[in-house]
Amino acid sequence: MAVYTDVTPEELEAFLATYELGRLRAFKGIAEGVENSNYLLQTEVGSFILTLYEKRVNPADLPFFIGLMEHLARRGIDCPQPVRNREGVALGTLAGRPALIATFLLGTSVRRPTAANCAALGAALAALHKAGADFTGYSRVNALSVAGWRPLYDQAAARADTVAPGLQALIADELSVLEEHWPKGLPAGVIHADLFPDNVFFTDGRLSGLIDFYFACNDLLAYDVAICLNAWCFEPDGSYNQTKGRALLAAYGAERPLGADEIAALPLLARGAALRFLLTRLVDWLNVPPGALVRPHDPLEYLRKLRFHRSVESPRDYGIAEGQMA
Repeated sequence: MAVYTDVTPEELEAFLATYELGRLRAFKGIAEGVENSNYLLQTEVGSFILTLYEKRVNPADLPFFIGLMEHLARRGIDCPQPVRNREGVALGTLAGRPALIATFLLGTSVRRPTAANCAALGAALAALHKAGADFTGYSRVNALSVAGWRPLYDQAAARADTVAPGLQALIADELSVLEEHWPKGLPAGVIHADLFPDNVFFTDGRLSGLIDFYFACNDLLAYDVAICLNAWCFEPDGSYNQTKGRALLAAYGAERPLGADEIAALPLLARGAALRFLLTRLVDWLNVPPGALVRPHDPLEYLRKLRFHRSVESPRDYGIAEGQMA
């Protein structure tokens, strides 16, 4: 989340007039994240999140996101729900951008996940994958999977070494390996693709909701697991916490067992996930719009993670239990 597009109170009040949400009481920008413009709204009815979709988001994908959130909620997944206006339409236009109001979920994210948090996340991720299995009304190709990485590299290559010496050559080498060896034929379905700790809410120690589905797409389910290992199981010093990885993988496997082919591919999938976030963070780091209320994430965090994955010798290094290897 971030704020790139400013909204005046007059524009917002006119937009809200088409909804049954009462009068506007307060609104403020949300600075976290880097993709869309987000505001916390407070009206006479309650609290909501207003999202204005910026240029990286293809408007043609928005029905997928809206339909998916509604579908997952029907399957018991706690996630924001699009609010429809008086005409039954969820998507509108505000300040020249496609705009959506969604329900506000209670809870807080964790900054330093524990093994218990990782286990809860693993179970929730598996539940999401199972709930999305019959979401057939829409599909969305993952534009940020292996086929999308080289265009990102091309955007950043000329200035990559200003961020870290030798970064351009390292990324180029990694791209060549992943493009040649990326797994095919693994179980696929709807994935979240961005389930970082700030997109997971806890209340009284219990996982209470998942948010920010705007990278969701159809891709390899185990790739989503690899994204979460990257996001949840590394310590601030860059070391991988195998205890957290074991908790996440065991809880996921209890709900949806990983196949032998998925487990074997895990080191390569984790490398790919690290490269994906290294590239998008690098592009954002080099191209933050002047004056934007935004906090770009440090790409070097994912460079350190990528180097770990390049040293991995076996899926066991991630905490896969012996029983899961059978």
